[in-house]
Amino acid sequence: MEVRIRLGRTSDAEAICRLSRMELGYGYPAEKVLEKLSYLLKRPDNRIFVAEQDGAVVGYIHAVNYDVLYAPHMKNIMGLAVAEECRKQGIGRALLEAAEEWARESGAAGVRLVSGESRTGAHVFYQHCGYVCGKKQLNFHKNFHSR
Repeated sequence: MEVRIRLGRTSDAEAICRLSRMELGYGYPAEKVLEKLSYLLKRPDNRIFVAEQDGAVVGYIHAVNYDVLYAPHMKNIMGLAVAEECRKQGIGRALLEAAEEWARESGAAGVRLVSGESRTGAHVFYQHCGYVCGKKQLNFHKNFHSR
């Protein structure tokens, strides 16, 4: 089955919501995913690519500019999900390559990503795609109110 990588669009919100819930464990409400997707698609500092197979979205990647005072301009992978039944078919790699191509075209020095400690299968995948683990970190956050 042929897989096509294309830019995301608002009509992909339901599929992205489902993939985020099923594959990443994020239960963000569908209407909020649509709202956020509509906003991000208009921003030139964000790119969302989807993998489409037989007319269905089976994966997505979200990349964004990463600019800090202590490193060159890079892209940051904010999320990557592929439907479990579609894994091991090159879809995740193709999505990463789409984000990497955007990074190259925009003059970024590279691509970075953060992956949860328990996602050991994803870590192996990233290493096979040429990513190296630089350091371990703790993730702190402070919620002001639910959205």
